[in-house]
Amino acid sequence: MQFRSQIQEDESEVNLTPLIDVVFLLLIFFMVSTTFDTTSELKIELPQASEQQSPQQVDKMLVMIDPKGNFYLNGKRLKNTKAELLMLEMHRLAGSNKDIPVVIQSDAKSPVQSMVTAMDVVGQMGLTRLSIATTKPAK
Repeated sequence: MQFRSQIQEDESEVNLTPLIDVVFLLLIFFMVSTTFDTTSELKIELPQASEQQSPQQVDKMLVMIDPKGNFYLNGKRLKNTKAELLMLEMHRLAGSNKDIPVVIQSDAKSPVQSMVTAMDVVGQMGLTRLSIATTKPAK
């Protein structure tokens, strides 16, 4: 006859199913809560220094913005501050030339929206050579 001892040894097991469920839930949470960067970018070709002087180009458009947000195209004041008028006048000057340089010069006190409007018009027209003019502050 075999007698069993009164003390039984239980085998302890670790159930991994709840742990795996928690890991999957954390993975799904981080995947769903991750934000993706969807900002648009503007390609800018930076000038490179060279020893040769480039010939001065006479064909360029200068868009100036005063502190009140009025546009001046090559020194001529436009009638209003609407983007449609600016685009029409720039199209009249540029014609089919998409390689004409455009320089935007803005006053420090001019509204930012006017600068954004001018840059948007240049982008909509498909002009590729955009510069923003700056001036040194008076000391």
